[in-house]
Amino acid sequence: MYQDKTLVCKDCGQDFTFTAGEQEFYAEKGFQNEPARCKDCRDARKANRRQNNGRREMHDAVCAECGAETQVPFVPRNDRPIYCSDCYQNHR
Repeated sequence: MYQDKTLVCKDCGQDFTFTAGEQEFYAEKGFQNEPARCKDCRDARKANRRQNNGRREMHDAVCAECGAETQVPFVPRNDRPIYCSDCYQNHR
């Protein structure tokens, strides 16, 4: 059913093989997207995250509901409301 595919890494531009076994694993886990990076680049990103102790870059924002200052792990856009953690829990 699955066949090996050759993909291009979005970081280094090298070709890499997305094996039939990997495709089956992705399907079993319900992953919708194919990998965008080769194994070396994925490993490098993981190592970099570990080196930074998993800290994410946070961005300042103002809660759309209560007006409190908060921080979010993404760049805020004006087309969607941002909520502090308390207000977010109320909207879930």
